Amino acid sequence: MKTIEIKGSLRSETGKKMAKVYRKNEQVPAILYGGDVNVMIVVNERDLRPIVYTPTVHIVNINIDGKIYESIVKDIQFHPVSDKILHIDFLHVFDDKKVTVALPVLLTGQAEGAKQGGKVLLITRKLRACGFPQELPEILEVDVTNLGLGKTIMVGDLNFKNVELIDLKSTVVASVQLTRAAKGTVEEAAAAPAAENKA
Repeated sequence: MKTIEIKGSLRSETGKKMAKVYRKNEQVPAILYGGDVNVMIVVNERDLRPIVYTPTVHIVNINIDGKIYESIVKDIQFHPVSDKILHIDFLHVFDDKKVTVALPVLLTGQAEGAKQGGKVLLITRKLRACGFPQELPEILEVDVTNLGLGKTIMVGDLNFKNVELIDLKSTVVASVQLTRAAKGTVEEAAAAPAAENKA
């Protein structure tokens, strides 16, 4: 995973009233948990953009008064109308402790079924992966080159170095849908030998 560093400041006061003051000053109330104690902080809203508005997962080094806390984003609360970030939860992570995060899936290669007119579908966009923070990838690349018409790739078919997938093995990750055009091609191919036998 890539690492991004942001600055955080300890919150002297909590509560809804103070939270509104922070947000008015373009700061976002946050909590850092998972360590010995929960740390209530605020971070600059603009610093969160490369972390929040991206499908990839990052390790976030939070600098609080010169001390670095290695973390990952676990939860974000958005305003239902404006979509502004209201609150963010960071999980304090450690190099010797495994964590579970939802990683985005990226399909690679040209599926055999697509060459026959099928449509490749990404069914599950994120998979829960468990591993040590520094060994987890930003994305999970799934090769669909050998995926034929009407076939699927499930979690049980996948294997990644230093990563354990938590989702059910029967969870469908990708498939090649049989389109009308592809169905016609298959039917023609099946009918051809029969026609030759009659001749």
